[in-house]
Amino acid sequence: MVRRRSRSRDWEPPARPVWPGGGSSSRRRSSGGAELERLPANMAAAEQQQPLVEGSAGVGGSSPGSVPVLFCFSVFARPSTVPHGSGYEVLIQKFLSLYGDQLDMHRKFVVQLFSDEWSQYIDLPKGFLVGERCKVRLVPLQIQLTTLGNLTPSSTVFFCCDMQERFRPAIKYFGDIISVGQRLLQGARILGIPVIVTEQYPKGLGSTVQEIDLTAAKLVLPKTKFSMVLPEVESAIAEIPGVRSVVLFGVETHVCIQQTALELVGRGLEVHIVADATSSRSMMDRMFALERLARTGIIVTTSEAILLQLIADKDHPKFKEIQNLIKASAPESGLLSKV
Repeated sequence: MVRRRSRSRDWEPPARPVWPGGGSSSRRRSSGGAELERLPANMAAAEQQQPLVEGSAGVGGSSPGSVPVLFCFSVFARPSTVPHGSGYEVLIQKFLSLYGDQLDMHRKFVVQLFSDEWSQYIDLPKGFLVGERCKVRLVPLQIQLTTLGNLTPSSTVFFCCDMQERFRPAIKYFGDIISVGQRLLQGARILGIPVIVTEQYPKGLGSTVQEIDLTAAKLVLPKTKFSMVLPEVESAIAEIPGVRSVVLFGVETHVCIQQTALELVGRGLEVHIVADATSSRSMMDRMFALERLARTGIIVTTSEAILLQLIADKDHPKFKEIQNLIKASAPESGLLSKV
C-alpha cells in the first residue's frame, strides 16, 4: 500500500512526531537535555562533511526544487543544549543565539521539524515540546512582509539616548527635542512603560539635562560606545517579559540613534524613532539618517502618533492624562518641518 503524501486542507501534522533514527517518542528516550550543533556557514565546508539536514543547501542557500533554508541544527549533538520540555520560543532563542548576527530580521520565518513518517520537514506541531532527538530548521517565508508597527504598553520599552547638557549649544532644535522627550517620558510613566537612558561619556559631556525627569527610569547608564545596546541594556530588556518594540529618541540621529536602531533590529526588535525628539548638529546628517533607517523598515514617526497608538482607544483609562500631555505641547514643533 502506497501512502499518499499530498496534504488536504484539513491536514494536521501527527500529534506525536517521529524522531530521526526511527521509532516513536514513546520508544526512544535520550538522557539529559537535547543538544545542538551549529551548521557550518561555509557551504563548501558543509558539503565536505556529513550534512546535518539532507536536502538543505547550507546557510542562506537553496538547491533546485528545495525550500531555501536559512539555518538548521540537529537537536542531539554537542556543544549547545536545549532542555527537554522546551518549546517553540526556546528554539527561536537558540537560533538567534547561534545566528543572530547573520539573520535578516525583516524576513519572516518559521521553525520546521524533520518527520520520518513524511520523510520531509513539517511545521512544528501545535504544542510541540522537545522530548527526543530531532532535527529542526529555520526557513524564511517566500514573501517579505511589511512591518506593521503596532504598539502596546506591555510590549514596549522607551530608549532615551544622550540628551546631555554639553550638546545643548550644538544640536539643532535641542530645546524642542528636550520638550518632546520629557513629554514622552511622562507618557511612559502614565502607561507604566519601562525607560532606559544612556549618557555618552558623562565625565566630559555632562549628565542628562535637568528638564528631563529621570526619577522613573529603569536604568541610567554611562557609555563610550555609540550604540545604546550595552550588555546591561540587553540584560534589562531580557528581564522584561514580552518586549517586542523600542521607542527611540535623543541625539545624534546619524550616530547613536542610527547605530542603536540597527543593532536592535538585528536582535529582532521593532524600532520606532520619534522624529520630533531626535536631532543632530547637521540637518543634512539627520535627514539622510532618517531616510536610511526608514528604508531598512525602521518606523520613523512622531511623539503624538506614539502616545495615541499606545492608548489606542478614547475609552482607555489613561486617555485623559495622555490627551492633556498632547494639548500642553506646542501646535507644531519647528523640528517637524525639517523631517
